Amino acid sequence: MNIEKIRSAVSRFQDINVLVIGDIIVDHFIWGSVSRISPEAPVPVVNVTGENLLLGGSANVLHNLYSLGARAAICGVIGQDYMGEHLRQLLTELDSPLTGVIQTTDRPTTQKTRIIAQGQQVVRFDREKATPLGRETLERLNNFINFEIDNFDVVIISDYAKGVINSGLMDFLRTKLASSPKKIPMIVDPKPGHPEYFTEAAIITPNNHEAELMSSCKIHDDDSLSQAAARLQEMLRCEAVLITRGEKGMALQERGKDLYTIPTVAKEVYDVTGAGDTVIASLSLGLAGGLTYVEAAALANFAAGIVVGKVGTATASKEELLKVIS
Repeated sequence: MNIEKIRSAVSRFQDINVLVIGDIIVDHFIWGSVSRISPEAPVPVVNVTGENLLLGGSANVLHNLYSLGARAAICGVIGQDYMGEHLRQLLTELDSPLTGVIQTTDRPTTQKTRIIAQGQQVVRFDREKATPLGRETLERLNNFINFEIDNFDVVIISDYAKGVINSGLMDFLRTKLASSPKKIPMIVDPKPGHPEYFTEAAIITPNNHEAELMSSCKIHDDDSLSQAAARLQEMLRCEAVLITRGEKGMALQERGKDLYTIPTVAKEVYDVTGAGDTVIASLSLGLAGGLTYVEAAALANFAAGIVVGKVGTATASKEELLKVIS
């Protein structure tokens, strides 16, 4: 593995333009401390000391891309509500285009609220509507893809199973990618409910549990890990599968090659929230920057090692990544 080649690719991230398609989420964090148990029920009483609203879901992938110095746009759906307007403001602060952000009245902006006390998540509650998109909303998404796709170097699919990623959108996207003269790769962070959505991706990045569900193969050693990855390759006709495995690092299976395992580089793990978003953002930029699958996976592993050492929905900066690589 050529470390200087990886560092050189990172230095070219500003020349890459990425389209992120997926479920846009607001991550709401409530921070506090606990000193007693409630007399009303056996639950901790959290004394709130602060709260913030951050880009989550596919919007966190977008945030990671900007943090790494790239250019990017997002395509997804939000509600016509307060959280939707706040999310638009957050995207504007990133200087990210809003053309692909479709607002609807038939669903709220998806929101995940996490209560954190003493650095630990106490509880999470979600506000969402994950029903299928209406025909008009789907047409607006497809129209954006139709007119804008050739402006991008790579497409990321960030599926959080909230309804944006569906057969109608994915079939249309595959048709557009196949007809584009640029040969734009599609890189997918999947949810296991509908693996057929992700056929013909360049690479998919399921976690260990998702890989088991999608492949119907229980992973307990390197042989079963390789079997699960090979089965996913065959099912989805993709070039490679990168399985993220938490403290066990990552495993890469390329077509026609042996399983390649990558140990984690994280020194301390405080919070894995959003780590998958960092992986797919950095992996995509590495591939678009000319790295091999092995080199891009190693780069993504470095980036993931940075964000799991932070609490909350975090990103890795270009400067942090270059420092860790060196």
